[in-house]
Amino acid sequence: MNAENPADEASLQLNADGSLRHLLTLNGLDRQLLVDLLDRAEAFLAPEGDLPVRSNALAGRTVGNLFFEPSTRTRASFDLAGKRLGADVLNLDVNTSSRKKGESILDTIYTLEAMHVDVMVVRDASAGVPAFIARNVKDFVSILNAGESDVSHPTQGLLDLLTIRQHKPDFGNLAVAIVGDIRHSRVARSAAHGLHTLGVGELRLVSPPAMAPEDGDLAFARIVDNLEDGIRDADVVMALRIQRERIGNLDGIPGIDEYFANFGVSEARLKTARPDAIVMHPGPMNRGIEIEGSVADGPQSVITQQVTNGVAVRMAVLERVAGSQELT
Repeated sequence: MNAENPADEASLQLNADGSLRHLLTLNGLDRQLLVDLLDRAEAFLAPEGDLPVRSNALAGRTVGNLFFEPSTRTRASFDLAGKRLGADVLNLDVNTSSRKKGESILDTIYTLEAMHVDVMVVRDASAGVPAFIARNVKDFVSILNAGESDVSHPTQGLLDLLTIRQHKPDFGNLAVAIVGDIRHSRVARSAAHGLHTLGVGELRLVSPPAMAPEDGDLAFARIVDNLEDGIRDADVVMALRIQRERIGNLDGIPGIDEYFANFGVSEARLKTARPDAIVMHPGPMNRGIEIEGSVADGPQSVITQQVTNGVAVRMAVLERVAGSQELT
């Protein structure tokens, strides 16, 4: 199953009146829509130690989490988001699902439609699956992409944008460095598209050449193959998870020790960024590979804040798409 054309996918997300029906990608979404979602997510954040913010906005709705690829943070985050909005939440166990037994993905979707699942949160290792489902569901159903192959992870992109905005609200004057396997990272793509839409001053994509974007991909960013150059005077440094199975398995991919020596975000290297730079990571972290433990736990780290923001962002998205549906 192939990824959709970005322009077609962006238009597929909207109802005729311009309201958000599906969230498949950040690529092509209007700047004001992104800002509105971030603003709404802020309203769902409670001070540390307080009870979580709750709402009955999704009372009577059902959210189905269809994770055909393993996940901890994203699945738990969507689960909490739906429940805190008053929805009934169904978590599909992939290991026992009919799809694993041979049922087609659309048969699974049609079964859930018959159970009146209003929002389906889909994570899949194959490109194009969320958009394919979105084109085949009934009018009362919304599809949210919770991670699609190496193509897109829009709610992760939104929570990254929110975290940056909380610390560095003037995007136009920011230098943001994303470090790691850019070529195979859906996190990098979603963050990059969101940052571009919000007018980031400079976006640097930092990686070994074999992990750099392919020609023409993310052409609005600066491609850098040296970590010191990539994070020098940066306001934001985001380290990406390196998938161990790729280290050393492809031509030009460095081994683990070599990768950390040249591209690991360490205390020493972080000193070349701005003194008030923030450090991010989408998780789960491989300490000592893409990031030094003392940096992950240090004063410039906002990694746990990203996790907190993830629930709020997913609440905002669920509320927005449910509000665009007609009750049936």
